[in-house]
Amino acid sequence: MEAVRPGLVLTSEPDEAAYPAILHPLVALNVSKVGDHERTPLGVLIQDPLTGQVTGGLWGRTSWKWLTIELLFVPEVYRGQGLGSAVMQLAEKEAIRRGCIGAWLDTHSFQAPGFYEKQGFERFGLIDDYPPGHSRIFFRKHF
Repeated sequence: MEAVRPGLVLTSEPDEAAYPAILHPLVALNVSKVGDHERTPLGVLIQDPLTGQVTGGLWGRTSWKWLTIELLFVPEVYRGQGLGSAVMQLAEKEAIRRGCIGAWLDTHSFQAPGFYEKQGFERFGLIDDYPPGHSRIFFRKHF
């Protein structure tokens, strides 16, 4: 008996329930192939010294023995003072404590690729014209 082909829906506004319907079986498949990812959030927050409000920092996660850096933002007032390097060092130290063997991230050519190179990261991938006139750059660093 031939299987009935499922319907396909193209949408710019997917139902919120669609995300876990895709994510959960994908995670289950991945775990069945390579084991639990042990995904754990990791944040290094920059707080305003007067208000305590978060004004920047690093947002990422550790999984499969790697630190993934999703976001890094240092407020302009603190740039050039070593704060970004301190944030990265703190995240890397925690990742190593968690058993990670390296870190990876992506950035754009108009952001701070030179900063990551100064932190010991090496380029391993590039998408030209993303966004048009610029590049998306992928970096990694082995600990």
